[in-house]
Amino acid sequence: MTMVCHRPEGLEQLEAQTNFTKRELQVLYRGFKNECPSGVVNEETFKQIYAQFFPHGDATTYAHYLFHAFDTTQTGSVKFEDFVTALSILLRGTVHEKLRWTFNLYDINKDGYINKEEMMDIVKAIYDMMGKYTYPVLKEDTPRQHVDVFFQKMDKNKDGIVTLDEFLESCQEDDNIMRSLQLFQNVM
Repeated sequence: MTMVCHRPEGLEQLEAQTNFTKRELQVLYRGFKNECPSGVVNEETFKQIYAQFFPHGDATTYAHYLFHAFDTTQTGSVKFEDFVTALSILLRGTVHEKLRWTFNLYDINKDGYINKEEMMDIVKAIYDMMGKYTYPVLKEDTPRQHVDVFFQKMDKNKDGIVTLDEFLESCQEDDNIMRSLQLFQNVM
């Protein structure tokens, strides 16, 4: 059985499309190829890799959502280019780019809005990923409370959905969110 391998486009092209230097791209590519020798990662492999970062929880559902945010072409696999483009946004993108990417992650059904069901699915997935050893111990209704707070803050016109514009505006008004977006600015 032969394995089809994917080689990324030239590093110069990726350097122009991302906020990484050629050297950084080389380091990232080596790490990517080490985990994914074929040059692409499917959802199951992505989940296995991601689960290693959360040994006390179940990262399966959140990794599923994350995978689909990385798989922008909806091919069922993430190429190095997809991975490094998303990483570039998350680590070194503008505030607007990071928030747009996060909105896309939360908009599970890709209809252009975040509804309460989608937000509940994301919040539950995050709690599952963190595991039962969180402190303080979470109550059964904690995810619902977080979703309610999210919608009180984000749903400006109270129509039960959060648009991209509402999301961008609300996040940029929140000092905690703005600080958290800067946390990984100097990683790498």
